[in-house]
Amino acid sequence: MTNPIYRSTVFLFLFFIYGFTLADQPNALQVLKKVEQKLVSSSMYAELEVTIERPRWTKKMELHTWSKGKELAAAYVSGPEKDKGTVYMKNGNNVYNYLPKIRKTIKLPATMLNQSWMGTDLSADDLVKLTKLVNDYTAKIIGSQTVSGRGCHVIELLPKTEADVLWGKLVLYIDKEEYIQLKTVFYDEDLSEVNTLIGSELKVFSGRKLASKLVMIPTNKSGHKTTIKYSKIIFNENIQDSFFSKENIAKIKP
Repeated sequence: MTNPIYRSTVFLFLFFIYGFTLADQPNALQVLKKVEQKLVSSSMYAELEVTIERPRWTKKMELHTWSKGKELAAAYVSGPEKDKGTVYMKNGNNVYNYLPKIRKTIKLPATMLNQSWMGTDLSADDLVKLTKLVNDYTAKIIGSQTVSGRGCHVIELLPKTEADVLWGKLVLYIDKEEYIQLKTVFYDEDLSEVNTLIGSELKVFSGRKLASKLVMIPTNKSGHKTTIKYSKIIFNENIQDSFFSKENIAKIKP
């Protein structure tokens, strides 16, 4: 398969940080707890388009994704045509890839969760671990800043000693009115800036206002960018655990 498109899509949906009302001058822990409360969902279904831009080429993919809790996720590739029917699945530490052209399921190493997600500028670990901010990081509000014309709390997150996380530091910019994540800056273990994630185009999905467009820009890679656009998100879908089994992977379709 050309350019193996990898990564369980526990979902791209996990970058969202969202809406509630707090008292004046909330502390960082209050904000993060509300952030995670807004994401609480027994399961989720999403339809999205991913655009990968490089200096000499651009690639677009259309995906349908399902997730349940933090350990179960699947993604069906509906475009481009040459990749249609390809499925990626995560069940705990087990990661699988179904290739429709040869009708074969391949088990992938769990270490791939720290590598490029489907050829993009993201890793699945970026997505998954953002749902555990309160447990994995200590946080403090370090200031205020305007992003895209909207006032934001600026929150610095540093990993706890025992936390199993990829990033050495995160800086979040959270809208003060809607409490939506408008920007996140990722730093490595040496505290060097690696990526910046920008959220925009606010829309309401299942009664929740979210950023429908996410753009990840690597700091030191000119001409590299990944854009994710959500057209549909449904929370609390009725999905059985068996949906995410290796035995079911070839049957997964939108």
